[in-house]
Amino acid sequence: MARSRQPQMGKRNLIPKWLRPPEATPGGVMSLADHLREIRYRLIVSVAAVILAAGLSAIWYDQLYQLLLLPYLRAVQILADSDPNLHPATVISGVVAPFTLALKTCVTAGLAAASPVWLYQLWRFITPALLDKEKKYLTIFLATAIPLFLAGVLVGYYILPQGISVMLSFTPSSVPVTNLLEVTQFLSLTLQLMLIFGLGFLMPVVVVGLNLLGVVSAKRLAALRSYVVFGIFVFAALATPSTDPFSMLALSVPMVLLYLIAEIIAKVHDRRKSA
Repeated sequence: MARSRQPQMGKRNLIPKWLRPPEATPGGVMSLADHLREIRYRLIVSVAAVILAAGLSAIWYDQLYQLLLLPYLRAVQILADSDPNLHPATVISGVVAPFTLALKTCVTAGLAAASPVWLYQLWRFITPALLDKEKKYLTIFLATAIPLFLAGVLVGYYILPQGISVMLSFTPSSVPVTNLLEVTQFLSLTLQLMLIFGLGFLMPVVVVGLNLLGVVSAKRLAALRSYVVFGIFVFAALATPSTDPFSMLALSVPMVLLYLIAEIIAKVHDRRKSA
């Protein structure tokens, strides 16, 4: 036991005393002051990781900018094939707008790149107070939620060009018009859509989690199915910032399918529990 503690103590000695987290106690029981110290340590480590990742992402800022602008370029190509008279163009307005655009792009990339660090810090903060069974459920939750969230983000990214082309296609073609797309607004639209799709794809994980905890049964989920499906379409219509029907269907249809899958998983779990 002494040998296993030496590396940990050496690692802790590298951390300044004012930042050092409190010693772990059985059951995760801590005083209020220790909880605040723990939160401070986890936040500082997470923020430092995000800042470092954002600083490193600035090296590839041009590539990140092109990646975020790629949906717009694809939408322009779709419009050029359907209506050559439309002439959309991107603009950056304001003196500080280029710096704001670079800062927002790098911070977003930093949050994504440093996600393993701040997710691990969140995990370490929560797990000491959980029972072994709860830790198992939380591990399953994270292992399922992260891929689903990333899948939703990718779906939102890839359907964005079609949504942009649908919205810009309403431009009157009877008179010459140039559509000016403000880049910072477009970046915000892109991030909002990707985040909404990512969160939407997390719905089945939440449903299954509630079933595993005994909050809702599979029979109850089946009874609420029609209301949930209606609510999903309403949510998709209100949540998608582009407000086009294509984006709404691209979000609502996968959410309905994922809910049905979650209902099947809950039914299997309830049968095993009753057996």
